[in-house]
Amino acid sequence: MWIPGYITNGLGDHTLEQAILLLEESGYSSIGITLGPTHLDPEQVKPSELESLQQRLKDSGLKPAIETGGRYLLDHKRKHWPSLVSPEEKHRNIRQQSYIRAIDIAAAIGAEVVSLWSGRLESGSDSVSTLEGMISALEPVLQHALEKGVMIGFEPEPGMFIESLSDWIRLKAQLLHPALGLTVDLGHLGVTEASDPSGALESVVSEITHVHIDDCKGGVHEHLPLGEGELDFSSLLGVLTRGDYSGQVLVELSRDSHRAPELVQSSIRFLEGARSKESPGSTS
Repeated sequence: MWIPGYITNGLGDHTLEQAILLLEESGYSSIGITLGPTHLDPEQVKPSELESLQQRLKDSGLKPAIETGGRYLLDHKRKHWPSLVSPEEKHRNIRQQSYIRAIDIAAAIGAEVVSLWSGRLESGSDSVSTLEGMISALEPVLQHALEKGVMIGFEPEPGMFIESLSDWIRLKAQLLHPALGLTVDLGHLGVTEASDPSGALESVVSEITHVHIDDCKGGVHEHLPLGEGELDFSSLLGVLTRGDYSGQVLVELSRDSHRAPELVQSSIRFLEGARSKESPGSTS
């Protein structure tokens, strides 16, 4: 069965050690570590620090994943830029190298998944050449991941070039690689798959490598605390369980660091309640 976790982009006012301690004490089984200056700076962290972090995570019982969605990780003015779909190859290569570094960090701390996304289509770009450029930039990332024993979880993100599950299916048809899997944010399904989120999820469940969870209301892409939106999590999590998904389900509330302790507690109660209903022998 899937295991509950929390992403550190929702713990921005805590140090990484405080975040680990909070999740450990609250009963979580996994942690998504967002690379960046707050918790784990890929340009500054030393091998000895990664070794210590690996041991700390092992001692805590928190299974790690690496998240790469830091807003200003590569540019101090432009959010999520450059990306895999930037028009110029030199800019795509900057993002490519950041993902390769993320894979090295993942391997060093025992994380099995690096989650990433495409980026936004820039003005004047056409979809055909953009897709070709993205695939060209992504292929070395996938090969490096394979060599390091790490899976890439590619996340469709509303507003980005690859934003829906149908976009993912088209990408996968052109890029078959053993290190390429799917990251699904269940909250995004309420935006891009609003007519039938559970049906859409079921159609790709065998391809899922990684899962984020947050709520959604009115088809608006705004990460809400679990239970504060309109998503039918009983149905969605049931799809994961029936599909034998045994990876992480990580709460992503990146704009709620100011109330993190409260949401860490309410989220684990929500997830553990859902797990108990999905467990074998449950009468619910």
